[in-house]
Amino acid sequence: MDIPPLSEVRRLTEKKRDAWWTVLLVDPVATPLVRWTAKWTRVTPNQITWGALFLGLAAAACFARGDWKWLLIGAGLYHLSFILDCMDGKLARLTGKGSEFGGWLDYVFDRVRVLICAVALMGGQYSRTGEVAYVWLALVVVFLDALRYLDALQIFKVRHSMRKKIRARAKASRRAARALMTAEELERDQELEQREREREQERENDGDEEQGIAFMEDLLRENPTADLADGPGREGPDTGAGSGEEARPREKKVIDLHVEFKSRFPWYGRFRTFLLRHRIRTHLVSGIEFQMAVFIVGPVLGAIMPVTVAAGALLMVFELAIIYKLLLSTRDFERTLASYPIPEVPETASETASGATAPGTPGTASGTAPGIPAQPGGPDGESLPSRDGTAVGGR
Repeated sequence: MDIPPLSEVRRLTEKKRDAWWTVLLVDPVATPLVRWTAKWTRVTPNQITWGALFLGLAAAACFARGDWKWLLIGAGLYHLSFILDCMDGKLARLTGKGSEFGGWLDYVFDRVRVLICAVALMGGQYSRTGEVAYVWLALVVVFLDALRYLDALQIFKVRHSMRKKIRARAKASRRAARALMTAEELERDQELEQREREREQERENDGDEEQGIAFMEDLLRENPTADLADGPGREGPDTGAGSGEEARPREKKVIDLHVEFKSRFPWYGRFRTFLLRHRIRTHLVSGIEFQMAVFIVGPVLGAIMPVTVAAGALLMVFELAIIYKLLLSTRDFERTLASYPIPEVPETASETASGATAPGTPGTASGTAPGIPAQPGGPDGESLPSRDGTAVGGR
């Protein structure tokens, strides 16, 4: 295949937002290597993933020796392992040879590498010094690494659930509003909806167009500065009520579930803008930085225990900040649900609407769609899933 120049490879393979360690110390090396690999070799992303694991195991063997010179070698091998760990994804994006199994392999090998290196590093120091604190430190490293990724997965599930409920509420609100329309208004609305549905099939955007909504999180993936200026359609719920409004194409409403967080911390936007100029995300101490501190910075400085403790404390601070941000986001979620009221539909209006409704688009007699609460947070209201997947009352 034809490999584009390096500038194009950077655009295709490098993330628009990434950890500062990756941006400053990995990408300048990994991206040129990815281009060279794709152009001159037949190496696959999965083979690079295996190479990253083997280098990680070699680093662990060096850590287990305990002496400072072996710690330096181990730190260097661990950094090379992380470079390969970043290269597999870049190569997959560049060549189109990625796979679901490759993503699973990369994730599992990352956790295995951290586990083995933590045991080897702290075990080597315990053998050398006899201090039991290093045994506990190994457990802390493994626990924090697992906590970080489990928390990220659960936050993703909660955010996905909120988006799903907002889409369902918007759809139910629109159906209830249609039940109040006259036959002529309903016919015009159905024609408009049919035209919109044809456009949706081409865009394949997870169904958000159907309710005329878009989520700021999706826009930020394409343009990390999308929320720095208010765009059209950001205010006011689109309930679908009103005959004059339904005769016109509906503007897509952008839903931002971080409004309260931004209002409480107005400096955050300027801080994020500064970091985005360098592709650095605001989560400055994530799992990546924590690993690099434990397995590279600590061994190089000969200060494994204090560096690990400091890095663990910073990781927890940023994790708590993410959880707090999620808490504020759930409040924005409740306000967004409330902005899509579902009016009570009189029986006569319901009968008129159901008699004029085209096949496949039934009217709503009760004013609410099945499974959609009339108001969030009430006795019959829906709630966020718990950590075990069950529903409970209210990254």
